[in-house]
Amino acid sequence: MSILDLLWRNLRRGTMTLRFPERPPVSEGYRGLVRFDPALCVGCAICRFRCTARAITFSSAKTEFTWAYDPGQCTFCGRCVEGCKEHALSQEAACPPVYLSIGALKKSYTLPRKPPAPKGAAVAAPPAGAQAANSTNGGAQ
Repeated sequence: MSILDLLWRNLRRGTMTLRFPERPPVSEGYRGLVRFDPALCVGCAICRFRCTARAITFSSAKTEFTWAYDPGQCTFCGRCVEGCKEHALSQEAACPPVYLSIGALKKSYTLPRKPPAPKGAAVAAPPAGAQAANSTNGGAQ
């Protein structure tokens, strides 16, 4: 095949790419950027241990801890979200924004450490979506 044949076929076929900022549609079940809710986090660092890509870093001191997420390293597997018992992590269903420099999407939070719950205290209620799911099937398990 000559280069002229290749060029001719490409010209006849037409444009195959989308013009920026257009994007292809996102498939169902797509797992995007990890979102962190600092109000729900207790600083257990389970998310850091479950993150195989090392996109989540965690450092702690006696009175505070720092949680950081770098989407450039993330594989969007969702293990961190599944492991968060406090539901402080979630994943977006949309594609990440376009960025031009390394670390542009990196987020870091420094939070005060919460005191541990007293022994025998009531267990935290599950999120509202979980309660609704139980009520629709009659609470049967």
